[in-house]
Amino acid sequence: QVQLVESGGGLVQAGGSLRLSCAASGIIFSPNIMGWYRQAPGKERELVATITSGRYAYYADSVKGRFTISRDNAKDTVYLQMNSLKPEDTAVYYCNLARATSNYWGQGTQVTVSS
Repeated sequence: QVQLVESGGGLVQAGGSLRLSCAASGIIFSPNIMGWYRQAPGKERELVATITSGRYAYYADSVKGRFTISRDNAKDTVYLQMNSLKPEDTAVYYCNLARATSNYWGQGTQVTVSS
C-alpha cells in the first residue's frame, strides 16, 4: 500500500507563489508517474501536471509557464512550484501516483488565491 501526504497549501494574494510537496511512503515500484490534480468547488477534478520517473514533465495549458513540477526519486517526493498565481487557481490540490493498474491519491491540500 502507498500513502501520499501533501503539504504547502495556503492563502496567497494574486501574483504570489506557493510550493506544494507530496511525500510517498510504503511499497513504491518504479517506474511510475507522479502528478498534481486540482478540484475547484462545483467543478470536476482536473490534471495540473505530471512527471515520470525519468523526469519527463507534462503541464495543463492553464498552468504552462507559471507552474513547475519536479521530483526527488531518492525521497519519493514530488513538488509543485506555483508562481504568478491567479484567483482561478483556487482549488484543492491532490497528489497522485500511478503505476500500471494502481492509482493512489493524497488527502488534498487547499490553495486559495485572493484577488
